[in-house]
Amino acid sequence: MATPNDEVRCELRDELDRLEERATWSSQGQFEQAKSWRALNVWLGAPVAAMAAVSGALVLASNELNLLGGGLALAAAAGGAVLTAVNPSTRADRASAAANAYLEIQTAARQLRLIDLPTRDTTDARQDLSELTARMEEQNKAADPISRRAYRRAGKNIKGGGQKYTADRRNEGIKNGGA
Repeated sequence: MATPNDEVRCELRDELDRLEERATWSSQGQFEQAKSWRALNVWLGAPVAAMAAVSGALVLASNELNLLGGGLALAAAAGGAVLTAVNPSTRADRASAAANAYLEIQTAARQLRLIDLPTRDTTDARQDLSELTARMEEQNKAADPISRRAYRRAGKNIKGGGQKYTADRRNEGIKNGGA
């Protein structure tokens, strides 16, 4: 017969599982967003740098190429302004930092659920859950929202097993009757 303490422990386990899942989706979404920002930084930055270099060479090469060099310099300046305004490098760094913070929460929730909860006093486990939930909410406030594309790519990665460890796949096989 289940005791009230057993029921509380089951509810705690379920809530830790939910928190872990939220952190998984959030971390993967932020990683996907960081990839997009890094790609944008390369796709904008490389041509801007090349235009600036070529424009300088053209202006110095001969008077006939000054107009072309000046046009390229203006285009490079415009591209540099876009890079500065959009700031994909900083956004990529912020998304990566957010993703890693979510991974920390994901790991802590999984360890509490699988390792500590079975033997931990339910009052202490409830306090641990409250602290993890507060960390998650703080991280949600600090993280930039992700694009639909990053969300879709995160879902594809998660559903494809990209967030599973070898131990998780091995344990699933054992639970499903495998060796």
